[in-house]
Amino acid sequence: MPDLLFELFSEEIPARMQAKAADDLRRMVTDKLVAEGLVYEGAKAFATPRRLTLTVHGIPVRQSDLKEERKGPRVGGPDAAISGFLKATGLASLDEAKIQRDPKKGDFYIALIEKPGRATLDVLADMLPVIIRTFPWPKSMRWGERSARSGTLSWVRPLHAIVATFGLETEEPDVVKFAVDGIEAGQTTYGHRFMAPVPINVRRFEDYEAKLLDSKVVLDPQRRKDTILTDAKQLAFAQGFELVEDQVLLDEVAGLVEWPVVLMGSFDKEFLSIPGEVIRATIRNNQKCFVVRQSASPLPAGERSTPRVSAAAGEGTLTNKFILTANIEASDGGKAIIAGNERVIRARLSDAKFFYETDLKTKLEDRLPKFENIVFHEKLGAQGERIKRIKQLAAGIAPLVGADVEKTKRAAHLAKADLLTEVVGEFPELQGLMGKYYALAQGEDASVAAASEEHYKPQGPADRVPTDPVSVAVALADKIDTLAGFWAIDEKPTGSKDPYALRRAALGVIRLLLENNLKIRLREILVHPLRFALIHANLAEQRRLKQQRAEENPVLAPQFMALAHHATEIGNRFRFNAPAQPDEIPAITDLLSFFADRLKVQLREQGARHDLVDAVFALEGQDDLLMVVRRVESLGKFLDTDDGKNLLAGTKRAANILRIEEKKDGKAYDGAPDTALYSLAEEKSLAKAIDQVKAEASAAVAKEDFAGAMSAMAKLRPAVDAFFDKVKVNDDDPKVRENRLKLLNEIRAATRAVADFSKIQD
Repeated sequence: MPDLLFELFSEEIPARMQAKAADDLRRMVTDKLVAEGLVYEGAKAFATPRRLTLTVHGIPVRQSDLKEERKGPRVGGPDAAISGFLKATGLASLDEAKIQRDPKKGDFYIALIEKPGRATLDVLADMLPVIIRTFPWPKSMRWGERSARSGTLSWVRPLHAIVATFGLETEEPDVVKFAVDGIEAGQTTYGHRFMAPVPINVRRFEDYEAKLLDSKVVLDPQRRKDTILTDAKQLAFAQGFELVEDQVLLDEVAGLVEWPVVLMGSFDKEFLSIPGEVIRATIRNNQKCFVVRQSASPLPAGERSTPRVSAAAGEGTLTNKFILTANIEASDGGKAIIAGNERVIRARLSDAKFFYETDLKTKLEDRLPKFENIVFHEKLGAQGERIKRIKQLAAGIAPLVGADVEKTKRAAHLAKADLLTEVVGEFPELQGLMGKYYALAQGEDASVAAASEEHYKPQGPADRVPTDPVSVAVALADKIDTLAGFWAIDEKPTGSKDPYALRRAALGVIRLLLENNLKIRLREILVHPLRFALIHANLAEQRRLKQQRAEENPVLAPQFMALAHHATEIGNRFRFNAPAQPDEIPAITDLLSFFADRLKVQLREQGARHDLVDAVFALEGQDDLLMVVRRVESLGKFLDTDDGKNLLAGTKRAANILRIEEKKDGKAYDGAPDTALYSLAEEKSLAKAIDQVKAEASAAVAKEDFAGAMSAMAKLRPAVDAFFDKVKVNDDDPKVRENRLKLLNEIRAATRAVADFSKIQD
């Protein structure tokens, strides 16, 4: 079957847009083909800096003919309905319609409409211009003389040529005839801008790709990436170095060149005195170049290694070399290109060195007063206030995680200070890391310094979780303060929107607790930050109203502002000392539910069942996430056994009977059964088993032996099975019936020692 070749040739497309644009082009064309009844065999899209290309193979030559039956009005119906039916179906008269007999509903007219399929070439000529005009670029532009007219084509960069051919592999393809804004589709494209700019006549994809390669254009982005990575590694290895790989940078560089040529440059060794991450960020951000480190292999005799300049994992000892990717095979072997890059990098590294050395002249704590004038959130105060909150909360968490309180307070005090340094201002991605370097430089304890970097972690599912107790305490305080604050002012995530990354913060708290095996009751550490946020939000509103009144009545302005200041002082004095208030309970409960939802997501990704998490959280007071997870794991293993499955079935049967009978009788059977009314051995056996299981399971749970609790639960299974086999619950004697229903409730109560079995799905 025929294939489609479609290329849109333009000025340079930004690298960050290319991958999505190629995917959008494939999706839009193939979706439209399917909508037109043209089912294809396969499609693949490509992007280079100057072109988007799509090949679709195995497309039918024409659409299938369509036959459709359209039901019309009843025979003898109103003239208006019949007239509308004839007009809609294109029939000249009712003689061309058929009559469908229906003894119940009456006879109806039926129109048989035959629609011949169109040639695929004509379908493409109609759909491709629409796709071009409606292409979803994040940003687009108009250009040239036509740009002043309404309805002019907008494209990411000026569009110069369109290739659109359709035909069989063994025949000369047809050009899909259409034009967009004066640009006619044809068979002509262009090679490399500098090395092969002449027009190229192409026929189909194989011919197109081969001719582009001859014209110094590598069409496939993955092939360009592979070429850059392989050549960069070989070039570094040839000089005894190793490439510091960077996938994000590799993706970007592959979108900047059509013919990658890898070269190596160098910079002055004096710049190696600054942290390796700063060197890497400078070279990466400004010149899109890779850095190089010393090889792990032994150095030649007589050579000495440079002192380690970075403590970051994988950074190693950087050298004064860098690797760049040119887009041309220069006649001088790239000497001018290397020299130009070296000149720019030298200037940028000089700036970075100046920033770093300037930062070292000011102690971290001396920067903190400036945070008093930086607003964190209008309802939650300034960054300075937030730092104080984190410090106080971290000090409270420190004993719970085994951290030194004084070190934790110092770490929390300094953790955010590097945000006001010159280096972080230039390279925000180095926040925290630079704080660690500056803290070490001013003689801080290693744990205090590490917390500056690690309190932001983990920032995603693949990120490392801190293990140093000081870092863990500050990280928990930072994330819990954020969550509690935004919860208190009702700025919660909704649907896909989470502007303050609260879901990530909650997952961070969960991972910190679980991966460090920390037993902490969340409710206890949520009360204080939530209380502060509620008070602060209220005070912020009071200050706003008082300031508004002061502006409206200047005579009373001093009194109003004094009252506002007094209200702030009261809030500062009592925000953490008062016991939990009723208005704080809903926010705490809601935030704990949010943690439960995030924990379900986390466990589901690890293969656990979300309904087991619901079953455990349904019990009161389940805010120790480590214990929740251990209980869920033990419950899951228990339910995989025959004892677990049968006990679940028996418990659900008891719960269903109780629900029906309680609804029918209008009362709950939650009292203790009367042992004197037990008339059958199975009743007595079940009652005895329940008492034994309750005691053993509760004792095991108290010792956090959840496997033991499940083993105790297993002892209930034979008695439950025997009870349902031999005992009639709804006995004719009302007192016996009530007593047996209460016994069923005891089954439900006994299992709640480990989980609410009613929440577990079969």
